[in-house]
Amino acid sequence: MDFVTNEKLTIVGAAGMIGSNMAQTALMMKLTPNICLYDPFAPALEGVAEEMFHCGFENVNITFTSDIKEAFDGAKYIVSSGGAARKAGMTREDLLKGNAEIAAQLGKDIRSYCPDVKHVVIVFNPADITGLITLIYSGLKPSQVSTLAALDSTRLRSELSKYLKLPTSAIVNSRTYGGHGEQMAVFASTTKIEGEPLTKWIEEGRIPAEDWAALKIRVIQGGKNIIDLRGRSSFQSPSYISIEMIAAAMGGKPFLWPAGTYVSDSKYDHIMMAMETVIDKNGVHYKQPEGTEEEKEELTHSYEHLCKLRDEVIEMGILPAIDKWHTVNANIK
Repeated sequence: MDFVTNEKLTIVGAAGMIGSNMAQTALMMKLTPNICLYDPFAPALEGVAEEMFHCGFENVNITFTSDIKEAFDGAKYIVSSGGAARKAGMTREDLLKGNAEIAAQLGKDIRSYCPDVKHVVIVFNPADITGLITLIYSGLKPSQVSTLAALDSTRLRSELSKYLKLPTSAIVNSRTYGGHGEQMAVFASTTKIEGEPLTKWIEEGRIPAEDWAALKIRVIQGGKNIIDLRGRSSFQSPSYISIEMIAAAMGGKPFLWPAGTYVSDSKYDHIMMAMETVIDKNGVHYKQPEGTEEEKEELTHSYEHLCKLRDEVIEMGILPAIDKWHTVNANIK
């Protein structure tokens, strides 16, 4: 049986709904025969492992442990959903302090137990900040850590598909950038519908301006809508997309949706945010998004919101001051 790699993949938070779905997805996609499930909640973790065994996957070595050293020993790839879940009435930012502390420990554990890991995908919210914290404490290169942000772009495509009653294949390059939160920047200028720019559809009134404004809100509140409908935060879509991301880092099909990546350049500084990215066997790489002046202004506002969250974490003492980051991680400039 052919796998993308034989190297060890560790799934952190495997006892949860996202983590357990990630495990099953990775096995179904035949990413690697060596999968380790980690979660501090041992009884539920064992239950997930039993479920995976009962699926009858062939030629795989599924292990599970509540010992972080054992879980990370020899791991070359890590996907972590190991934070508190978002509940009804909560924003992603409401999870900031507790999940920031979890991210700091995660980064330190990576540095201690698997410094040779090749790529880490961070899923737990607020993912831009938890990913940034993980990167700093892990000692990894910025290209080795990415965060789940693509859900916002796939939700944009989904909302357009439903509104226009067109297949998703008719909608190309739908994009949101900046934060994975309600301050995201939703771009219209990148999207094409049946070969025509979305901006043309809006300008010509085929999508009235007020409908486009309402559609953007549905995209921005896509996660909230799942909570309202299901009584819990989404788990199937983040599981699938995060495993597509790690598959790309393993050498599979490149991941072409926007991902959260570390950015420090003349425009955006010392932050993790969704950009125009590619994830492949060499890690995550980005370029600046192109858009209208209004869209760029929205992206700047999203960046400023993330900077505020980052600075709150610094004030909490979870992260050092920005000018000290390079002393913790020499790969951060």
